[in-house]
Amino acid sequence: MGSYDVIVIGGGPGGYVAAERLGAAKKRVLLIEKAALGGTCLNVGCIPTKTLLNSAKLYAHALEGGKFGVRAQGVSYDWAAMQAWKREVVEKLRGGVAATEKKLGVEVVEAEARLIGPGKVEARDRGGAATVHDAGAVIVATGSVPAAPPIPGARDNPKVVDSTGILELAEVPKRLCVIGGGVIGVEFAGLFSALGSKVEVIEMMDEIIPFMDEEQAPILRRAMKDVAFRLGCKVESIEGATVRYSAKDGSKAAAEADLVLMAVGRRPLVDGWGAKEAGLDHSPKGVVVDERMRTNLPGVWAVGDATGRSLLAHSAYRMADVAAAGILAGGGATRAANVMRWSQGDQLQSIPRALVSGANVMRYGAVPWVVYGLTEAAGVGMTEKDARAAGLDVRKASLPLRVSGRFCAESGFAAPGAVKVLADRATDRILGVHVVGAYASEMIWGAAALVEEEMRVSDVKEIIFPHPTVCEAIRDAVFEL
Repeated sequence: MGSYDVIVIGGGPGGYVAAERLGAAKKRVLLIEKAALGGTCLNVGCIPTKTLLNSAKLYAHALEGGKFGVRAQGVSYDWAAMQAWKREVVEKLRGGVAATEKKLGVEVVEAEARLIGPGKVEARDRGGAATVHDAGAVIVATGSVPAAPPIPGARDNPKVVDSTGILELAEVPKRLCVIGGGVIGVEFAGLFSALGSKVEVIEMMDEIIPFMDEEQAPILRRAMKDVAFRLGCKVESIEGATVRYSAKDGSKAAAEADLVLMAVGRRPLVDGWGAKEAGLDHSPKGVVVDERMRTNLPGVWAVGDATGRSLLAHSAYRMADVAAAGILAGGGATRAANVMRWSQGDQLQSIPRALVSGANVMRYGAVPWVVYGLTEAAGVGMTEKDARAAGLDVRKASLPLRVSGRFCAESGFAAPGAVKVLADRATDRILGVHVVGAYASEMIWGAAALVEEEMRVSDVKEIIFPHPTVCEAIRDAVFEL
């Protein structure tokens, strides 16, 4: 048995960042990870997908360079080389995480962890040997897994893969059917269509990326010209690589493909590691936590996808900061009795900043999101629909990104792109910022700061944006309000 200040279950973004913060504070930390440091994001999620997407972008830009005065002959891509580069990136970044943990004195153990109760965690290695460790605090960071809906013909079908399996393909499929028009489905659709696959996306909702602003989502969809979208359609069954679906009017159709990607989202991993047996308050939607990431068990915190609150790596980073700060502060170690049972559907609920000034708590109202691809999309804060549903009198301004000289110079005058800014008429406060187009992922952090700090339109007008940049379009939109 080993004794520690803190035991962290799971080495993904939430787990390894929490371990780093606590290690930096000279706490004795044990990090237990059953697979590879970095979790889903680094190994089979964010990093490998963006690496492949970048290769696809380079290929597409090479094909289209003629209009910018750059011509190349015999342009082609090498899928095996793309996969090799992806593996190199993942392995080096994983090594970087390991080096940081070691530098900060964090002990990392490769084992399967089980929460026995407050302050006690069992670690079982690959050989089956189990060791029970104790600690003053435990952080649960078990992550999430791909959702698997009970579609007839999907289970044990070699022609059906999830977001992990599709990253290891030996070759690019000629025809790909994607079930799900959310972030994962759209990103993979964009990747493979850029490489020449015939891609068809089947989405049950009436528009892709359901949480996007209703005026922005169609811009992103139309930008993906080589992808066929079947919206408002329900998948009925899968036979080999043939996906049978029905439309809202009752008509039936089938998508013929060589491979099917099941991309209907992810679910918190709340089973298989002792949550129920330990008495941890949880549901299929995640481990129940308060704004300080505390659970109902004394000395047990939970962060990241396991909470079901916001299944994003950067949300996990912030949750890790909050949990670590709570442990270091030595305050109350048990969740408040009247905690809201948060679920994924409540993501826009957030504690007003004025009520938590100076406190290290998790707020969700300014968590940015990004859809990566040849055309990017990003947003933060409320959509217009959200704001009106909340009873707010909304002011809005939308502008095409071609108001930016840099956007036109680098993307062309016909490239898709738009920015939309929302404000509350009564208070002048910025409610949300939404962008489709080049560099959306790199400018949304600034918009997040505007929303997080509850800045007013008049405040933003005083900020100097560098020129020429694409982010200037946000400033221009603010002046339109």
